[in-house]
Amino acid sequence: MGSNLTVSCWVHPDLKIHASSLFWTLNGQQLPSSMYKVLSPTNLSVTLAGLNASRQTSGDNLVCHNHKGHILAGSCLYVGMPPEKPVTLTCWSRNTKDLTCSWAPGGKGETNISTQYRLKYKLRWYGKEKECEDYTHSQPYSCSITRDLHLFTPYEIWVEASNQLGQATSDVITLDILDVVTTDPPSGVTVSRVGLLEDQLSVRWEAPPALKDFLFQAKYQIRYRLEDSQDWKVMDDVGNQTSCRLAGLRPGTVYFVQVRCNPVGIYGSRKAGIWSQWSHPTAASTPHSERLMSGSCDSKSSGDSNSTLRRELKQFFGWVRKHAYGCSSMSMKLYDQWRVLMQKSHKARNQVLPGDKS
Repeated sequence: MGSNLTVSCWVHPDLKIHASSLFWTLNGQQLPSSMYKVLSPTNLSVTLAGLNASRQTSGDNLVCHNHKGHILAGSCLYVGMPPEKPVTLTCWSRNTKDLTCSWAPGGKGETNISTQYRLKYKLRWYGKEKECEDYTHSQPYSCSITRDLHLFTPYEIWVEASNQLGQATSDVITLDILDVVTTDPPSGVTVSRVGLLEDQLSVRWEAPPALKDFLFQAKYQIRYRLEDSQDWKVMDDVGNQTSCRLAGLRPGTVYFVQVRCNPVGIYGSRKAGIWSQWSHPTAASTPHSERLMSGSCDSKSSGDSNSTLRRELKQFFGWVRKHAYGCSSMSMKLYDQWRVLMQKSHKARNQVLPGDKS
């Protein structure tokens, strides 16, 4: 791209065709005579200055015609750029059964001509160089290695790009398959209410089944959102347990919940691991608040004492909610005790106050 190209059309003298009667077309469009130069009575050249990228993947057709328009000769031009060094080479292994790598073309990414990318790999110290064979058509720049994988041995992996104008090689990355393992999402995700507590939901799930035979400690994350919202709230402090309590939710509201897994320390690996995809959303609703359903039951005659009590309980509620966020079992126990006591007190008030009014 950007270069100048001069092409000549030479005719045999026996044809008795003068070069000045010839003309050129590019992709079927006649080029102006100002671009021509008669080099001899039998030779006409054309100069294309500052070539643009090929207009079609099959190349650009440059054709020489006689004065009647008949084709005398032609050439197919491919105008583009040599590839730049591929970048962002990243690899991961799903359940240690394969090794998939993806990358991106270097520079602006488009060479405008056919460019091949080859994923190469070898065992670090003694392996023979091999090429990945299972390229993914749905994802242009990725390939999966599915045979003859070795655990506990580092691999060297790189990408080679080439076309008719040049070639380039990515940086080499070194990795152990056990350090880049990701899993299937956790299975059996269930979301249920916690008794009558209107601002809590209990989430349970099972560890990824494909990794049950491996020695590792999983980390989990939970995210949840309101039914009518696309904003997810993520809980990072779930740890390696397979259940958790969501607190501080809206009463009488539908929530969608998802869980994902990070396999940490497979066979002693010290790497952080790679997060799995999120599980399919599971929906559940919190109970309706009795206060919202029955209306206010405060008696005007209860006056300042009830007002002071409600204010103190509100302060205590805020403190417990702040310290109960996440999956801390100790704080959740205290929170549950206080919530049950609060609801029992509220029910008793609902039963007494109507009798007082009568």
